Amino acid sequence: MSIMQITQTVQILPSLPVRYGKKIAQPMLPGMEAETVTPPTVSNRQIAEVLASVADMIERQNGNPYRIQAYRNAARGVLDLSEAATDILARGAELPIPGLGQRLRKRIAELIETGSMTINNGFCLETLPAGVIALMTIEHIGPYTAIRLQQELGINNVEELWQAADQHSIRNLPGFGARSEARLKIAAEKILNRSKQSNNHLRPLGGAA
Repeated sequence: MSIMQITQTVQILPSLPVRYGKKIAQPMLPGMEAETVTPPTVSNRQIAEVLASVADMIERQNGNPYRIQAYRNAARGVLDLSEAATDILARGAELPIPGLGQRLRKRIAELIETGSMTINNGFCLETLPAGVIALMTIEHIGPYTAIRLQQELGINNVEELWQAADQHSIRNLPGFGARSEARLKIAAEKILNRSKQSNNHLRPLGGAA
C-alpha cells in the first residue's frame, strides 16, 4: 500500500526582547545588578491554542476526522486543568485528561519542552478519489490542492482543469490567484497537447483501416 508522508511543524514564537536604548558603560551601583531573567512558562492557553490550530490545519487538509477530534478534545482538556501543564509534567506526573492518548501526550510534552510540535500527516493513495489522483499527475498539483480542486470546483481531470482556468474560476479560491491559475493552465495545456500529438500520430493515414 502506497503511503505519502507529510511532516509539518507548529511552533510557539518567543516574545521579542525589549531594548532600552544603547548600553552605556559605567560603574554598577550596589543593588543595581542585572536581574536574572527566567524564560516564560508555556501557559495552558498557549498549549490549547496550538492544539486547536493543529486540529483546524488537519481539517483544512482533509485529514482523519478522528485525529481532528482528538486534538480538539486535548485542547479542551488542557484548558480545564486546575494547574499548569508544565508543573504537572515537571514533577513526573501525567496530565489528568480523560481519553488523551500516548501520542498526544508526547506531542504536548514536546511542545512544552521545545516550544514546537511536529505533526505527521499520511495519505493512503488508494483511498483517494480517482479524480484527485488524476489531478495529482499534473505539474504543481499536490494532494491537498487536488482535493480542494475536486471538492470545491468539481474538477476531476486535465480537461476540466484547463476549462476552469480558462474561465478564471480557480483564482477565486482562497489561497489561489491569477498567477497560480495561469501556471496550472499551462501545465494542463502541456498534457493536452502531448495527448493530441500522440492521437494524431496513431491515426491511420488516408482513412485506411
